[in-house]
This record gives sequence, C-alpha cells and structure tokens, in this order.
Amino acid sequence: MRDFVFPGGTAVLTGAASGIGEALAHGLARRGADLVLLDRDAERLDAVVAAIRAAHPERRIETHVVDLADADATDRVAAEIHRAHPRVRLLVNNAGVALGGRFDQVTLDEFFWVIEINFRAVVRLTHALLPALKAEPGAHLVNVSSLFGLIAPAGQAAYSASKFGVRGFTEALRHELVDDGVGVTSVHPGGIRTRIAASARVGSGVPVEEYEAGRKQFEKLLSIDPAKAAEVILRGVERRRGRVLIGWSAKLPDLLARVAPAGYGKVLALGMRPRPARVPTPRPAAEVIPPEPVPSEPVPTEVVPSEPVPTEVVPSEPGRPA
Repeated sequence: MRDFVFPGGTAVLTGAASGIGEALAHGLARRGADLVLLDRDAERLDAVVAAIRAAHPERRIETHVVDLADADATDRVAAEIHRAHPRVRLLVNNAGVALGGRFDQVTLDEFFWVIEINFRAVVRLTHALLPALKAEPGAHLVNVSSLFGLIAPAGQAAYSASKFGVRGFTEALRHELVDDGVGVTSVHPGGIRTRIAASARVGSGVPVEEYEAGRKQFEKLLSIDPAKAAEVILRGVERRRGRVLIGWSAKLPDLLARVAPAGYGKVLALGMRPRPARVPTPRPAAEVIPPEPVPSEPVPTEVVPSEPVPTEVVPSEPGRPA
C-alpha cells in the first residue's frame, strides 16, 4: 500500500478540542487536509478552529458539537457528515473518557458511560463513514486505543475493557479492509500530558482521598507532549503502520505483557505503589573540640643571675657600619 497523502483530502476527527485531538487538528491542517472536527466542548472547539484558521486560512473546517455518550445524537451527526462528505480520506476516532475506581466501586451506568464513548461511538462512526472511506482511494482509518488496551491494571476495568475492545475491533478491520485499499492503524499512547486524568469521572463508591491519591500518582506518568504524540501518529498514518505505540511508557508495558501475560500485574502494582516521602537525615553539627589548655610554666622561685655584659668593644669591619 502506498504512503498516505494528506493534501486535498477530508479528515474527520473526534475529541478535537484538547489534548492529542487538538494537536492532530493542527498537524492535519499543516499537512494540507480539510477538517471535520467533533467535540462536546463548544468553547474549546471554537478556540481550536480560530487558531487553525489564523494559521491556515485556506483550510476548510467544519465542526459538530456532540456528546458521543448520546447514541442517537452520534448517529445523527455521522449521517450528516456522510451526506456532506460522501468521500472521506481519513477518519480518526480519538475521543475518550476515563473512570476512576475498581469494578465493585462503580455503578453499571458509570461503567457503560465509558463503553458508550470509548468503544460504541467508535463503532458507530466507523460503520456510518466506512462507505465514504471506501469511496476515497488511499483512505485510512485510525482508532486511538491506549496503553490500557495493551495492559489492564487494577482500578481501570471500564477503561481497559473499552480500549481492549477498540484494539480488537481495529485489528479485525485491518484484515477486512486490505482488499478495499483502506489502511487501518491502532494507536496506543503511553503517558501523554492531556486533561483525561483531571476530567475523569470518579466511581460513586470510591473514597475521595483514595481517588486523589491515585490521580496524583497517575498524573506523574503523563509527561509526553500531545504535539509530539500527534506527530508520531501522523507519521504512522503516512507510512501505513498497523500499530503505533507512543513513548516507552507504552512500549515497555507492551513488552512486559508479552513476556508475562498472566503475571505482569504484580510488577504494575509495585510500580504504581506510592512511595513514602524521603525525609533527609539531619547531619550532626560539626563537633567543636576545644583546644587543650596550655599549662602555664611555673614561675621559678630560684633567681638566676644574668650573664655579665662584656666590656670588650669589637671594632667594626672597614666599610661596614658598626
């Protein structure tokens, strides 16, 4: 399959108002693609569009404000996009949400909220726009899974279930769409510095202090710039890579899961365990050793007569002062 061509094509992108989605929108505009951007945050989405139009006034940009948790609204938007764009060169299902808490600490409504956005919306949009992808020569599909689509740590049952689902769905489509000439990429970001941890929902059965401790520990792992992640994804699309892992925070766990598929949980638990703060050991003050007392010499009681002053005068040498 030939390299993907960005200029002149239409790219549909979800979750475009922040994080990786915002960076992808800018990267696609720089590469010459026209944009159809989706997000539920109208204000942030408007700001992204304004910035792109200022930098690339020649780009055509269309926006849709939609909550992907609403299945009916998602279907309506997908149908609108297909009517307006019967040929789509790139579809990037990037939008995602998170939920903190073990399975027994969350309700089924909370659990399925994650599944609806992270997995079912991906399926809905792909199903609705697949004819438009097939109609465009050299089209490509990108589904953003996660590091937690490679491993499944404790406390991430809903998120991992959704992202493993995206991974399996994407891999099956990769094999199905070969004869149609549509490339398919599954993306697994590691610790990307996005708002997903800050904006995650908390399971109704999770104590606040427990969630805060976990959130702070998790946020320490979010070190990769979203712009860097977006460039890695777009290079992977250009080269038609089937799978893109971003950062060592994704590559090492992936290797760990391959080596110890049933035992990596113990290693993850050790890595995520909060470490007690190190209290520096105070250094002892420098010991001041007082000088040893110098004994004074006893005053002699015996009087020693002084030597007599010589009366002989020694003449000075010639030319030398006396």
